[in-house]
Parts: sequence; C-alpha cells; structure tokens
Amino acid sequence: MAEEQKNTAPQQPELSELLRLRREKLTALQEAGEDPFQQTRFDWDTTSRQIKDNFDAMEGKAVKVAGRLMSKRGMGKVSFCDLQDRDGRIQLYARQDEMDEEVYKKFKKFDIGDIVGVDGEVFRTQRGEMSVRARNITLLSKSLLPLPEKFHGLQDKELRYRQRYVDLIMNPEVKRNFVIRSRFIKFMRDYLDNMGYIEVETPVLNTIAGGAAARPFVTHHNTLDIDMYMRIATELPLKRLIVGGMDRVYEIGRIFRNEGMDPKHNPEFTTVELYQAYTDFHGMMDIAEGILSGAAKEILGGYQVEWLGEQIDLTPGWRRMTMVEAVKEHTGVDFGAITDDAEAVAAAGKIGVKLPEAAEKTWGNALYTCFDERVEEKLIQPTFITMYPVEVSPLTKRSPADPRLTERFELFICHSELANAYSELNDPIDQRYRFEKQVEQRERGDEETEMLDEDFLNALEYGMPPTGGMGMGIDRAVMLLTGADSIRDVLLFPTMKPL
Repeated sequence: MAEEQKNTAPQQPELSELLRLRREKLTALQEAGEDPFQQTRFDWDTTSRQIKDNFDAMEGKAVKVAGRLMSKRGMGKVSFCDLQDRDGRIQLYARQDEMDEEVYKKFKKFDIGDIVGVDGEVFRTQRGEMSVRARNITLLSKSLLPLPEKFHGLQDKELRYRQRYVDLIMNPEVKRNFVIRSRFIKFMRDYLDNMGYIEVETPVLNTIAGGAAARPFVTHHNTLDIDMYMRIATELPLKRLIVGGMDRVYEIGRIFRNEGMDPKHNPEFTTVELYQAYTDFHGMMDIAEGILSGAAKEILGGYQVEWLGEQIDLTPGWRRMTMVEAVKEHTGVDFGAITDDAEAVAAAGKIGVKLPEAAEKTWGNALYTCFDERVEEKLIQPTFITMYPVEVSPLTKRSPADPRLTERFELFICHSELANAYSELNDPIDQRYRFEKQVEQRERGDEETEMLDEDFLNALEYGMPPTGGMGMGIDRAVMLLTGADSIRDVLLFPTMKPL
C-alpha cells in the first residue's frame, strides 16, 4: 500500500522545469506588451507595520502597499497572499468580483517571489486577520528563481552568508542585526558630534603599513609603479590632524588585515578611531563606557544583554584595573614585586607560560604573555585593563610612575577586546626609538609589527599636544548588542572562500 501511495503521489517539478515555466511566463508578458521590468516606480504610501500599529484608525481607508509575494493560497475567485515589505508582512485578500476580472486573472499567474504593487483598502477578515482588500495589483518585477521551500527556508549558514539577499528574504529576523548596527553607528556619531568632534576621512591606500601590529594586504599602483598597502589602521593620519590643530577628530572606516578568519575576525572590518587633544586615556575610558552603555540603553532599552552564553551588565561604572593587578588576581604572580627580566620570565614559566620565539625575554613581554594566555579569557563583565608594557605599545606614552609601562587600556567584555586606547606618545625621539625596536623585531621574523614612518615622525617634530586616542571595533560592538556569536552575523557580506 505504501508503495502504491508513493507511486500515485504528485511529483514535484524539477528545478529546471520551474525555471523554464517562470521564463515562459515572462516571455508571454513581454509579448503582450506587459514586461514587468519596464515598470519604473510605484508610489506606495503605507507599510505593513503602519497598518498593524494603526489599524483602528486606518480600517476602511485606501492604501498603496508594495513588496514581495511570500505565499499564495485559495482557489477560484478568491485568493489570499502574504506580502512582505520592508517592515514585515501583511495579508492580501483578492476577490475576482471586487476587482477588474482581467487583472485578477493575470494576478492568478503570479509566482511566489514576484514583487507587486497593490491598491486596496484596510480591513479585517472574518477570522480577524488584519489585511488589505486588493482593488488592483501590478506586477513590478518577475522572480525567475524560486525561493527556498517555506517550511525550512534557508538554513545552511554558509549559503546564507554567500547569498545574504536570499537570507534576508527568507529569514526576516536577520534584518534586526543590521538595523541595530545602523542605529549604533548613528548613536556613536551623535555622541561624538555632540562632544565637538569632527568626522574626517583618511586614505585607504598607503605607501607604508602603520598604526597597528598586523599583516597588510599589498596591491600595486600601475601609474606610480609602486606597491601600496591597504590600511590596517587610521591612527597615524588622524594624529597628523591633531598636530595640525584639529583637536577632536574621528573616523568610522573600513580596515583591512591579511590575517585568519574565525568567529571574531574578518579580513575587512569597521572601526571608529578618535583622538582628542589635551586629554589622556582616562578620558577615552569615559567615552568608551558612555558609547556602549548609552547605545544599549537607547537601542535595547536597558543595560542587560546576553552574549556568548553570558549575562552581561553594561550599567555604567565599569571595573578598571592594571594589567599587573589582573595577572596577580587570576594567576597569583605579582609582577609588581619583580624587577629583573630573567626573574619575570621564570615566574611566567612556573605557571606554564612561554614567551613567543620572536619576543625579547623582558619583564614587559613576560607580563603581557601571562595576561594574554591566562587572564584575558576570564574577563566576562566589562573591564578596562590598563598600564600595558611598553614592548607591546609602540605608539603609547610611558607611565611617569613606571617607564616599563604605558598609559594604555583595552576594554574586555566576555573575554573579547572591544576597544583599545592610549595616552598618545608625542615625544618624537622616543617614538623613533620604539619604531626602530619594532623594525628589529620585524627583521627577526615578526611580520605583524610597525614599519618606520618618517613622515609621521616629522609631524611629531612640529609638536603634538597631550592627546588621548581610542579605536573601537564596530563589528564586535554590534555582536555584543545583538547577541551574535559570529562576526559574519553582523556583516552583510562577510569574506568567503570562492566555491
């Protein structure tokens, strides 16, 4: 019996047949002088959300809606459809005796996925469904490819990233992440603009790679016949502007780093970098906390978020502790009581921490490696880690209290770095010395170190005021606000290996 039922069940058409049928419909429309691709506009005046939010006031009123047909049901002279527009979905009710008969017959041939414009009236069906009673339906664009099967949608994550356009159609909740992203960037711009900052733009192509420790992408300029580097940071051009008297500047821009890909990294990503004259890294801490906690309050309505399986409290008043304090708290090793390089390296070894081959065996590198390998992963609630070793902070002002350390912080939330800030180094002699040390390290095989930037050193020679600077990763901040566990979920078009 089961075999008999299997043999008599209606067969689903092959994809190639579906494609042929849709193209035949398009050809018939074009031959009839009704090519949908000749439509240039449709003056809609209402969205699905507006109808649902204001139904009592709008019931019985004429509206124009536009969107994509997501379902069709009903037979004969009455049809029901779901129309998806920018705000959501609304049901369409089409009845042959309530509209032009020819228009209705043409509408019956429309496919799921087609884009239409509808003139109609707001009403509620007998089952209570808020709907639009169609009086006229215009085909605005023909969908030549069928959408994924409705009950399963587009589930394959890699395919969703490769075909974000289909992902957004079939999984409209995905749009939420990108709405939050847009609102976050707007909030940040308003926050900084209200503090007197000026938004600027700096070059993406540079003759050297500088401003961060990272491996660059290299390209070639044909006219000049020189290799150029896609920027790995916006830091050095922005600090040149501080020298020039633009006391508060920021740039929201795309950064490119030739590094690995994982749930927290993409080769191209977006940051905000900001620099403010006459302040220090403490001023930057206040701004970082203000932006992230303020954005959560305005966009999400509160300070509590869930991210990477943890409940995070963004209520202002975040913890601030030095790297020495953090290492002592989580490992028991007190680097504050150690002064000798060899003793520091030995102390790291006792807790199973080995310095990288390319790193000099110094107190500062031992402290940082202990933090990086043993402490960072334990930082869940918002924590500012301050006072980084000079070896890993080539652009940062030394601490007057301890010249081995710099006035730098990184903000960690759920063991992820959200922001990095300095009291900027403005001593051109010290800056040259540190650049040269970085060049030596590069020659020992560490490609992710600073290159010597003579023009930047020249700018510092003219005098840069005491300055606080900060970089914040936009993508990771949006991951926090949306609860996304992969950077690809907050990038509309993440980098993917070609098929």
